[in-house]
Amino acid sequence: MTRYEPAIDVDELVAIDMHVHIEMDAHGQNSLPDDLAEAAAAYFKNGGLQPELDSVAEYYRERKMAAVVFTVDATTNLGHAPISSADIAEGAARNNDVLIPFGSVDPHLGAEAVDRARRLIEEHGVRGFKFHPTVQGFDPSDDAYFPLYRALEEAGSIALFHTGQTGIGAGMKGGRGLRLGLSNPMLLDDVAAEFGDLQIIMAHPSVPWQDEAISVATHKHNTWIDLSGWSPKYFPESLVRAAGTYLKKRVLFGSDYPMLSPDRWLSDIEQTSLKPEAMPGIVKDNAVRLLRLGGTA
Repeated sequence: MTRYEPAIDVDELVAIDMHVHIEMDAHGQNSLPDDLAEAAAAYFKNGGLQPELDSVAEYYRERKMAAVVFTVDATTNLGHAPISSADIAEGAARNNDVLIPFGSVDPHLGAEAVDRARRLIEEHGVRGFKFHPTVQGFDPSDDAYFPLYRALEEAGSIALFHTGQTGIGAGMKGGRGLRLGLSNPMLLDDVAAEFGDLQIIMAHPSVPWQDEAISVATHKHNTWIDLSGWSPKYFPESLVRAAGTYLKKRVLFGSDYPMLSPDRWLSDIEQTSLKPEAMPGIVKDNAVRLLRLGGTA
């Protein structure tokens, strides 16, 4: 086992993509049950693209970008074994010039989730954790999960939460039972208030709760917004304005690859009214600070 340590030449990077999914492992294990994976591919119209980790690394290396990579452990809610976060960290270690691993644990496991998170941090070197309240089926504001957040805060780890609508389950009967309300960013206000040193990323434009996300980010300066999962040309104007002005130090570029490519994101952002002077921070500098690749958050 090789513990991840970054070897990223920040000065050579064009961008840091804060939101990249590993959907398939080297053994063909899918991160989602087959029916959800097929529905997601149809929703995102990405042709079912599911590159494994080394291919993802080469994709970003060619673009002179770094990428934060992760999966989602929703074992309890979906009844489906996840891709191994330890394997993702191992793969990132052999591609440590371009990849940064985040882990994932099933929040429903209680004390075991805390233990797994600590092992991923201490033994494997993951830099943060991805949570998807809708897919994992949990209310992130419930204090049952506070021991897990406390462990991340104590370790200096980052917590990245999916917020807003999701394409996972979209169009399926009853949305396959997945509940959108669990991904309302206002639920993270409780977490940010209780754990003031925990750096929290609210992922995606939080449709239909964008104003809530902006409100939380404005009030709680341990929160960040990543802009992944939607083409920028569809961003709400309130988000574009906040990202270009008063929140420009805590907004992050993310694509949601392979659902949306970084190439399309960077092309489409030019069609918005985002102030150009905010772009260096959004595409790279803010992530450098947050990930402590060349400073502190």
